[in-house]
Amino acid sequence: MAPVRPRAPGGRAGAEAGEVVASREAERRLIASNKKARHEYAVLKTYEAGIVLRGTEVKSLRAGQASLVDAFAQERDGELWLYGLHIAEYAYGTWTNHQPRRMRKLLLRRVEIARILDRIRDPGLTLVPLALYFSNGWAKVEIGVARGKRSYDKRQALAERDANREIARELGRHLKGRSPTSRTARNR
Repeated sequence: MAPVRPRAPGGRAGAEAGEVVASREAERRLIASNKKARHEYAVLKTYEAGIVLRGTEVKSLRAGQASLVDAFAQERDGELWLYGLHIAEYAYGTWTNHQPRRMRKLLLRRVEIARILDRIRDPGLTLVPLALYFSNGWAKVEIGVARGKRSYDKRQALAERDANREIARELGRHLKGRSPTSRTARNR
């Protein structure tokens, strides 16, 4: 009988202690993100929550068929629920297929739910889903406690982003030895 090799801590059977094991647990695959939420809201704190799904919803998510546009989270009976998340019907589903925009329960620890509910009781704060992804094989939602931006805040953020982009562009030109003044002098 061959001797059985013990499992390495955090790895598979037979893996050496110093060997790096690439596993399924290390991956985080993005399904959908809510880019508009970062523009419309100032995110104060983010949380990672699990989500209760049906079988055809998981299959549809694995195919990348989801949209966070118009989605929001709200408290109901001491629990957090996600409204407006669109998960397209599974193409090969039968009569057991799901409704695309049904309410879905978010899974968080009781302490985290209490913290979130205390925060959103302040006027002007809301819960916004920011991203939907698979982590360790489980579907997760990143939700953020956010405050709505006013129009001048949005314009200021856009101007700041454009200024930073222009600074980075000029810095790149400078590091490559090309400056805008040397180009105009060459064209004369």
